Amino acid sequence: MNRTHWAIKEENLFDRLKAAGVIDRDFQEWQPKPSPAGRHSDSKAQSSRVTTVQGFIGKVLSEKAKDGIEVFYRGHSDKKKYMLEPSLFRKDESGNYMYLHNEHILYRELIISNSMDFSADDYTLDRLVRMQHYSLPTRLLDITSNPLIALYFACKSKFGKRVDGKYIDEEEGEVILFTLKRDQVKYFDSDTASCIANLARLPKSEKNNIDTSITDESKFNEQPAIKRLTHFIREEKPFFEQKIIPAHLQKIICVKSKKSNDRIHSQSGAFLLFGLDAILDEKGTPEINVSRISVTNKVAILEELDLLNINESTVFPYIENSAKYVAQRYAFHPPEKI
Repeated sequence: MNRTHWAIKEENLFDRLKAAGVIDRDFQEWQPKPSPAGRHSDSKAQSSRVTTVQGFIGKVLSEKAKDGIEVFYRGHSDKKKYMLEPSLFRKDESGNYMYLHNEHILYRELIISNSMDFSADDYTLDRLVRMQHYSLPTRLLDITSNPLIALYFACKSKFGKRVDGKYIDEEEGEVILFTLKRDQVKYFDSDTASCIANLARLPKSEKNNIDTSITDESKFNEQPAIKRLTHFIREEKPFFEQKIIPAHLQKIICVKSKKSNDRIHSQSGAFLLFGLDAILDEKGTPEINVSRISVTNKVAILEELDLLNINESTVFPYIENSAKYVAQRYAFHPPEKI
């Protein structure tokens, strides 16, 4: 206790303190517990907590964006389970990729079986957005420019079971804030977006053969897989020059797509598009700052959002969802026992 200099040792601090009689508690419960996919929940950035819509709005407004900055949002109903990764990169319990190896097949099979739905799409990115809409695993991660939409998704499920009129054992949700410079936001016709999106059309074996360590751009673009990627890009952009920058293929970019369906329009949708073997650090990157707001008291928040006309009927604007919402809202509920 009187030292002025300390050395760092590879020992358990709590064991040493307990042996010295400084503490008498067993601190093993402080050890981090692994979350799904072998990741740790403590790898995420620290977050504040809200229990009402008013508190959430106040928190969002306190994070005022500076000029030249844009903020996007994403809601997770279970902050311990869900990670910042697109559905294409998900793994099973054994750590094997479930869809990544067959990305090019998934892409083609859905177009074959529903070709009319894709007839109006000009770019591969447009098709990926539509596929994401139909729940096909893609390299896109949904985000939104409307924080209340993200709050809805953070609350819409996993709010526990109802006992004596109250919900218990709810899973804590979260809203993730993504802050980045406006000039880093790409649009649907971006060349960089085309380069990354068309990776979906390459077989996994060809993607594996792309050597991004080649610094000479002319040599990099002479690789067979890059030549084929360029061929795909030229199908949508005939005048595209074969000058793909290696670093661009590995990036994670924010893309504003066309509002080609009612769901994207109603959810103020945008996307994070993941490049070759790209991983988004849960604490953010130099380009994308990540912060979090934890959400509890989900059922009450959903009721407050309903007053603001944010509910299943408006977030998922299809007649079957509207019918489901109306039925739930006007269903008979017996009075609570006193």
